[in-house]
Amino acid sequence: MIPQTPEGRRAFILENTRLQAPPHTPELSLHLADEITPIWRMTEEALEEIGLPPPFWAFAWAGGQALARYILDKPQVVAGQRVIDFASGSGLVGIAAMKAGAARVLAADIDGYCGVALALNAAVNGVVVDFTDANLLDAPPPACDVILAGDICYEKPLAEQVMLWLAQARAAGATVLIGDPGRSYFPREGLVKLAEYQVATTRELEDQEVKKTCVWTLPD
Repeated sequence: MIPQTPEGRRAFILENTRLQAPPHTPELSLHLADEITPIWRMTEEALEEIGLPPPFWAFAWAGGQALARYILDKPQVVAGQRVIDFASGSGLVGIAAMKAGAARVLAADIDGYCGVALALNAAVNGVVVDFTDANLLDAPPPACDVILAGDICYEKPLAEQVMLWLAQARAAGATVLIGDPGRSYFPREGLVKLAEYQVATTRELEDQEVKKTCVWTLPD
């Protein structure tokens, strides 16, 4: 079993990842798993035995890479703004937002490992990103200027719940940006496409080596 302490989680992350740049954001470095550290090949049963939830924090998912690229190329979207990185995973999107000049970023993910991974990754990139493991979907969206959400529509019930929550945030005045690589449950109706990218991935995780990935926004 992995010690369920920040120190134990930190040691596990460092032992099972290596520092590398995601293909679509070469200016950033993250502690990620790959063929050298193949924790993604562990079964759910094996993960459960060592006390590890599915390690979404160990990968730079296509939706997050596209969203991070968009923000880095268009820093005016987040510059000086209060930003939420929803379902933050590795923290890639939140780190990109801080690099682009956000006033403050709150990364939110219900997996406590994400907080430890985020702290490691933010430090490598010379930024500070706040973290919460509270489930933000349990309450109305907190006050903010921008909500960023990468790769959130991989399960139908979750996708529906998240999209309703994001619509609430938009109605309250927040800008909402979503990165999606064509997940089955992503609802394109009622959204505006802002950008499209070809994001390199791995066949270990995806059905294609390059995923067409788009950044969308909720209109007024």
